[in-house]
Amino acid sequence: MKTAVSTAKSTSWALAFSDFKEITKVRLAVSVVFSSIAGYFLGASEINVLSLLLLGFGGYCMVGASNAYNQVIEKDLDALMDRTKNRPIPAGRMSVRTAMAIAISLTVLGVISLYILNPKTAMFGAISIFLYTSVYTPLKTRTPLAVFVGAFPGAIPFMLGWVAATNDFGIEPGTLFMIQFFWQFPHFWALGWMLDDDYKKGGFKMLPTGKKDKGTALQIIMYTIWMIVISVIPVFGITGRLELSVAAAIIIFLMGMTMLIFAFRLYEKRDNRSAKNLMLISVSYITLMQIVYVVDRFL
Repeated sequence: MKTAVSTAKSTSWALAFSDFKEITKVRLAVSVVFSSIAGYFLGASEINVLSLLLLGFGGYCMVGASNAYNQVIEKDLDALMDRTKNRPIPAGRMSVRTAMAIAISLTVLGVISLYILNPKTAMFGAISIFLYTSVYTPLKTRTPLAVFVGAFPGAIPFMLGWVAATNDFGIEPGTLFMIQFFWQFPHFWALGWMLDDDYKKGGFKMLPTGKKDKGTALQIIMYTIWMIVISVIPVFGITGRLELSVAAAIIIFLMGMTMLIFAFRLYEKRDNRSAKNLMLISVSYITLMQIVYVVDRFL
């Protein structure tokens, strides 16, 4: 009897933990924390383990809170889409009250953690939550410009790490912001292309032209080019303490050109497989680019 009860409790906790990961979008949150830590390594004059822990924890809380608020707001729309209908709220495994409690708790914990680092970091973290939940989320069903608005909170993490390390906002974190800002467009439009039919069930308008056409593919190509340009700008020595060696710039340029080839392939074929390939290569690009920046700084 005790074994059965213990097993039931264990299963219950496992499901609760699984739903917590789902409501906070653990994979997305971890990728954001990774970007923040990369930015910290680029800006820090010396590495402080406590600061890294506060940044990682605070960053996860802020992203998790944004995603929880988002799923509360979009609970009825999520129920309409195959991709999201099994999320904790529309599936009935979690109440709105519980989700809001999680969101509010994570917001408070995140702001406190980032404030301990410095007030500027907490301010930018709070701004990202506000833009994501109060501007980006409502606009998704009204205009494709939602992606442009959403690119602002999405571009903050890389920059946030630098600000956390230096308590300063200047050309260096501004450049990191712009790199991730321009990256958002090919990444999310490729994702939007793949999921367009499902998004339409929820009334979301994610593609710039509203269609999977050459116009959307052309904009993906243009933003990818801008992303490549901004990514290698530090090699010219015009971005303050944010520097890049010629070798590192060549590596990043070649990675960007690889992504651009996949963007052209989408323009040529205009199919979901090409969109998926571009989306996957974009994830690889942003991760590897940040690794190259960090490794280059310490070599």
